[in-house]
Order: sequence, then C-alpha cells, then structure tokens
Amino acid sequence: MVFVQPDNDPIFGSLPLQAKGWLEGLPWEQRRYVLSLCHLMSASPPEMQAEFLDDYTADGLVFRVIQDQDTKQKVSSYLQQFHIQTELTEPVLRSYIRQFYIHSAQDARQQPDLYLESALRLMISTQERNSVFSYMLGFELIKLMFQMSWSQQERLYRIQISQEEFIRNYIRPIQHTHRINGIVVPKDEDQFFARRDYFVKKPALQGKRLVELVMATFTAETVSSFGFGIIRTQNSFQFDYEYIYAAEPAEAIFD
Repeated sequence: MVFVQPDNDPIFGSLPLQAKGWLEGLPWEQRRYVLSLCHLMSASPPEMQAEFLDDYTADGLVFRVIQDQDTKQKVSSYLQQFHIQTELTEPVLRSYIRQFYIHSAQDARQQPDLYLESALRLMISTQERNSVFSYMLGFELIKLMFQMSWSQQERLYRIQISQEEFIRNYIRPIQHTHRINGIVVPKDEDQFFARRDYFVKKPALQGKRLVELVMATFTAETVSSFGFGIIRTQNSFQFDYEYIYAAEPAEAIFD
C-alpha cells in the first residue's frame, strides 16, 4: 500500500524529511500503532505525558547531553564557584531531565499545546538538549536563594548589575512564597530600617519541599533563561560568598 499524503497537509508537511519517509513506508498495522500512540498522548494529562516521555527518552537524552563536554565543564565550574555541591553525574542529569518534563507539564496547564512541542524540540535539537544544563544551573541557584535569609538575599541583589530587575524577577517572588507558606513571617514591616529576627533567620528548606516550592514559584522557562544567561554571559550574575554569608552583626536582631 502506498501512503498518499496531500502536499498541503499542515501536519504531514511540517514533519522532517526523514520522519516523512519513515511514515510513508509504514505498513498498515504499524500505522495503527502510531495513531494509537498519538491518541493516548493527546488524551493524557500533562503529568502522564511527562512520565511517558521520561521513560521513553531519558536514557538517550542523558547520553547526548553529556557529550557536550564544554557546557558540562562550564556548569560544573559555576556550581563550584557558587559553593553548590551538586555534581553532574548521569543519575543527576537523568533526574533533572525528568524534572524538566514535569516542570514543563505544570507550566503547560496554561498553554497545553506548547508542552509536547517543547518536549519534541528537546528530543531532536542539540541546542534544546543543551538547555538541560541551563535549566539545571538556574534551578540550583534559585534553590540556593530560597535557602538564604532575607538579609543574605539583600546582600546578593546589592551586588547585581541590574538590581531592580533582579529584585523583581527573583527576590520578590521568592519572598512572596516564603510569606504565603509561613516560612518567613515578617514583623514590624512598617519600620523600614528594622532588622528583626525574621530578617536574618535562614529558612529551613531542603529536599522535596524545596524543589516543589521552586517549581511552584517559577516556570521552567524562567529557570532555563536564568541559567542560560549565566552560561552565555560571564558577568551576568554576581556572587561573593564571603560577603553574602557574612556573620550578622549582633545589633541586627532585637526585640
């Protein structure tokens, strides 16, 4: 049987040539399998799509991602510079690929048609696969900021080149999440220069809850863009460990 497809078909016409050739050569029985898979994917909620894509693609993606040794080394160097202990092992990369799928699925509740498109780009594009490193670096840094006290966050944004943009894009969303989840409970906020215990107390956040809060606060695109900016432009993110984590003066905490 010859698979005849009109040239003006928007779906068939948008396929890569190799995919079109493969599809044209499928016998009838196998075409039914393709249609069944398309139906199941389109009918499944984003979380189930993410789980399927992880099971079906993660091993191959990890292999291809780690081939980009230059980006891997650059991200490893940044993690060390920021005093982050995460190592870019294969299990860690696989975990981040799965998390990227799940995070994208959460974002896709607003635009579900973009989710499968982004997942497909990740599978077929070298540039998109390299974005896994951007996502990972951005996520690790945002986790770090989530674990900072508000005093440490203040010192962090003060050394940024674009302070207002950094506050608006990262510090305010993090502090809002701190507030609504009772992680940081401000007192005497009307006293602008007051430095109460809430301001210098480091949030007790780690593990699964920390990851969930980051994913609930920022989209996968925001996280990836943050990491990509750092990888692309060396001085886009300023970090001075000794300054940020300096001991708080005794007068900073009072009743």
